[in-house]
Amino acid sequence: MLKTDVAVIGAGAAGLSLAHRLNGRAPAAPAPSVILLDAPPGPLRPAPRTWCFWGAGRGRFDAAVRSQWRHLRVRPPAGPAIQGDIAPLRYKMIRSDDFETLVARDLARSPNVRRLEAIVDTVEETPSGPRVLMTRPDGSLDALEARWVFDSRPLGSLPAARTTVLQHFHGWFVRTARPAFDTGTADLMDFRTPQPADGLSFGYVLPTGPCEALVEYTEFSPHVLTDSGYEAALRHYAADVLSLGDLDIVATETGLIPMTDAPMPQRVGASVFRIGAAGGATRPSTGYTFAGLQRQTRAAAAALRQGRDPVPPAAHSVRARTMDAVLLRALDSGRIDGPDLFCRLFARVPPARLLRFLDGRTNLLEDLAVGRHAPVGPMLRTAVELPWLPRRPFP
Repeated sequence: MLKTDVAVIGAGAAGLSLAHRLNGRAPAAPAPSVILLDAPPGPLRPAPRTWCFWGAGRGRFDAAVRSQWRHLRVRPPAGPAIQGDIAPLRYKMIRSDDFETLVARDLARSPNVRRLEAIVDTVEETPSGPRVLMTRPDGSLDALEARWVFDSRPLGSLPAARTTVLQHFHGWFVRTARPAFDTGTADLMDFRTPQPADGLSFGYVLPTGPCEALVEYTEFSPHVLTDSGYEAALRHYAADVLSLGDLDIVATETGLIPMTDAPMPQRVGASVFRIGAAGGATRPSTGYTFAGLQRQTRAAAAALRQGRDPVPPAAHSVRARTMDAVLLRALDSGRIDGPDLFCRLFARVPPARLLRFLDGRTNLLEDLAVGRHAPVGPMLRTAVELPWLPRRPFP
């Protein structure tokens, strides 16, 4: 039977971030002992992926930032592009393998954090505290007793919600035969893609050099596409919309992010907590997660070091989640046109303020200033009906 102060389940962005913040000695007390449980190589380990966020100045994980941009661009279905300078912010891209390498190097020298490969079967509450039951790579069963458990594994099923929209995407890391990209500008939403019958679609381009970029096709819709559907959509976007010409596909990535107003509790036991997407770190209206999980892990680590109850805070305020619930319902019901709304916001709201709004970092007056650029009638009708809608399981 293993014992530790803190068990962290999952070595993705949330688990690695919390372990990293708990590494080393506390200013006034010994650092807690930590065991980071990582699934062995196989289907339970997520494929490499890209995480993006925005911030001002240097950040804790900037050594893992692959590229960053000061200018963002949104392209409407027709007409001129909308481009904005987001200074003092920067839009930053981190690849998951770079992030893991950075944190793993730090944890390898840690006096109090230990990494362990195992498949977690269950977490149970006992009179002495939580116990993690697990299977080692050799098939043997083991158990870990901890004072606190932080679980970052994806949920097996989503909680019941009034609205759930899937953000799903497929991307290529490409190298073109000729210079094709503006390295100073990231295309956040390019709505020159064919729009689906339900939801919306857009292209997403993060240039890392004149001839290199991540090019993605993204949909907000009720259902994912087939592999051939993503390939066809992405080939159309790269060839017919971007006119990239001859290119090599260096790597690919595929993702699925539920955008939902379902409640995501952070505390699921007396001493058991969820962090990351499973703990509500994802912003429902955008799908961005990295910044939210950093807020969660920073607060939980600070509480542990200070001897307080380390329940992770909600990554987004009640006001932000309420606005997101209204937006998701308005989009899902077809009351508002998604491309028109997003283009209108980027055209009329100062870019840095809009990004702070999307990250839940604006005050009430700023929220109202942003909201007046949305279709007021449809949004108000949606807000009035929302409390009366039942929550249903997602299929």
